[in-house]
Amino acid sequence: MDSALPTTSATAAQHASPAGGSTPGSEWWRSAVIYQIYPRSFADANGDGLGDLPGITSRLGALQELGVDAIWLSPFMTSPQKDAGYDVADYCDVDPIFGTLADFDAMTAAAHAAGIRVIVDLVPNHSSSAHRWFQEALAAGPGSAERARYMFRDGKGEHGEIAPNNWESVFGGPAWTRVTEADGTPGQWYLHIFDSSQPDFDWTNPWVREQFRDILRFWLDRGVDGFRVDVAHGMIKADGLPDYTPPAEGGSMGGASAGVALEPGISTGPASWPETAPYWGQDGVHEIYRDWHELLATYDGDRVLCAEAWVDPLDKMALWVRPDEMQQAFNFPYLETPWNAADLKSVIGESLRAFAQVGAPSTWVLSNHDVVRHASRLALTEENPQGYGVGPNTPGQPDRALGLQRARAATALMLSLPGGAYLYQGEELGLPEVIDLPDDARQDPTWFRTNHERYGRDGCRVPIPWEAGHPAYGFNTTGASWLPQPDDWNDYSRDAQAGIPGSTLELYRTLLRLRREHALGLGSIAWIEGAPDTILALTNGAVTVVANTGADDIAVPSSLSDSAVLVASGPFDGSTIHGDTTVWFTTPSTLPVA
Repeated sequence: MDSALPTTSATAAQHASPAGGSTPGSEWWRSAVIYQIYPRSFADANGDGLGDLPGITSRLGALQELGVDAIWLSPFMTSPQKDAGYDVADYCDVDPIFGTLADFDAMTAAAHAAGIRVIVDLVPNHSSSAHRWFQEALAAGPGSAERARYMFRDGKGEHGEIAPNNWESVFGGPAWTRVTEADGTPGQWYLHIFDSSQPDFDWTNPWVREQFRDILRFWLDRGVDGFRVDVAHGMIKADGLPDYTPPAEGGSMGGASAGVALEPGISTGPASWPETAPYWGQDGVHEIYRDWHELLATYDGDRVLCAEAWVDPLDKMALWVRPDEMQQAFNFPYLETPWNAADLKSVIGESLRAFAQVGAPSTWVLSNHDVVRHASRLALTEENPQGYGVGPNTPGQPDRALGLQRARAATALMLSLPGGAYLYQGEELGLPEVIDLPDDARQDPTWFRTNHERYGRDGCRVPIPWEAGHPAYGFNTTGASWLPQPDDWNDYSRDAQAGIPGSTLELYRTLLRLRREHALGLGSIAWIEGAPDTILALTNGAVTVVANTGADDIAVPSSLSDSAVLVASGPFDGSTIHGDTTVWFTTPSTLPVA
């Protein structure tokens, strides 16, 4: 394990948290690189095969060396774990499988000592059915204040036997479940946009709003620097809960707790939902975030709210990050864009335009715990709808070498862009999706809910490798692993790459260092005119970026012939940019830019 973190160092000083707020326009979150930790799979201190908070603390030194500004932790709060922690049973405690509140406090203190901020996941659309609030609602009965916490409704039909409306769950099947009342008779129905174990809160209830203010304060008082808000486009439903039949084309999934698009039309992705869906993107959600914005503003240090809001188009997504609401929103259209120069130029330009209109930074992302790792996804040769996952029988199997080549190039492009950026644990090692997991080892509910037709998300959640030749590649000292690790991951291990020129780890370290040195996150871009169709060429201040998304080599443009090479995502001889390669140059004094 890494040694204890120093309290002062050159790296820590570069990333030190400010004592107070920043001047408008220079807040840390506008340009931050945030590293997502999936706690189950990051580092396991007690050897039980599940990652935990002490494990995270023990490995913070590696993230300090990588050069990230903050960490975001996927859910670690008390939960029955029916949906990987996105079914919360206690919002103000740590699930024992991850440790204790004292472990959380120690981790936060260690992160802050290293100049790394801490963002936690918050799941406000729904709780676990095991939550005390829901159990009290069941016991209290119809018409009670306790029932009013959630979306309980009487059924239709002579005996209330028909669900209140026709809404479908993201996980498939009806979005309503009927309860049995205390006297044993069939009773009311409750809404669950996701699983039946995840009842939706009624956010028109002032009691619910005050409870979540208290939850925000609880974690802010413990020193967290912000919240990533799950299903930030949910919470408010249309008045009257009208029937709605989604279009019958598949699509993308709607986030961490959304799991997967199971059947055509049962998804929350931007491509498949019109603006009229009565349970997504209702105007009332913005009042909630204005209230939260005001609460966070009472704390020092520029606290941040990041929206997981699957809404389309980008102009609508930008509404979540107006000056009095949230600070960031995940740019899912960018994540879903293929490795194609024209498409990338379009989404980058549209993103910068849409977010600039509301004074917010764009936030770039290529991988997370819900999507096929981009080292595999970018080399798939057939369509792979979001949430389906990749397994042995998936059509269009990725070529591992090509996928890594494209992933490195795509990351080099992403980290040159102004705004914030999110990295997913293990991508700095070049980890591919784990495709050949044994069927009996799979744990994602998607695998079971689709009768083994869709592999789901397990392949991107396998515990990451730290040390070659060690038990569980250094994930722990016992060799236990909640998902089996591949036999060929020694070369991907962090210690096998550290200090090795050309390794993916060293590429990431170099990119992050240069991004920081040249203040690219706070910069602005200009497109270089006259680039071939497969080339994306831009300047961001002192850095010029050329990304070759095609298979053919291209000559370095004559305008850059005298420029210094800062970094290349792959082999580069100074004169030829190979296919699927991105190169950063120093910007010459004159360039034909748009």
